[in-house]
Parts: sequence; C-alpha cells; structure tokens
Amino acid sequence: MARIRKLSQETSSTSQVHPTVVDCRWQVVPNGDSVLFQMSTYGSDERESQPKVSQTIQLDKEIAAELLTHLRETFGL
Repeated sequence: MARIRKLSQETSSTSQVHPTVVDCRWQVVPNGDSVLFQMSTYGSDERESQPKVSQTIQLDKEIAAELLTHLRETFGL
C-alpha cells in the first residue's frame, strides 16, 4: 500500500509478462482540498482465501498526469 511520489523509467530488460491475472478496482480518495486516484488489486482466482486487496497504489494529480503522458507514448494514444 503506497502513494507514488516519483515515476522513473527502468532501463534494464529483466521484466517479463506476469503469469497471474487479477482484478483491479479504482476509487477517488479525498485528500484535504484535493483527491487521490487509488487502484487496488485483488488476489488471483487461484487464491485459497476469499478475495481481498493484495496491493493498493495512490496517485496525486501530478503523478497521474505524468503517468498519462507515459501511457500515451507507450501505446500511441
């Protein structure tokens, strides 16, 4: 569970496609005079216990704008 403070590109080529697919829910979280965009992932279908949050990340407006730029560059949107 974390709030992202900085984005930077990883330049190593060690990443691979993850074998597990999960669901994600998003919500808007009040933060004083602003809001945070929160995404929470849930355990895989193979998880023995009931679905529960595995990880949560929060983005403020500045990080969200930066992420949007990188997504557009990556996917040509």
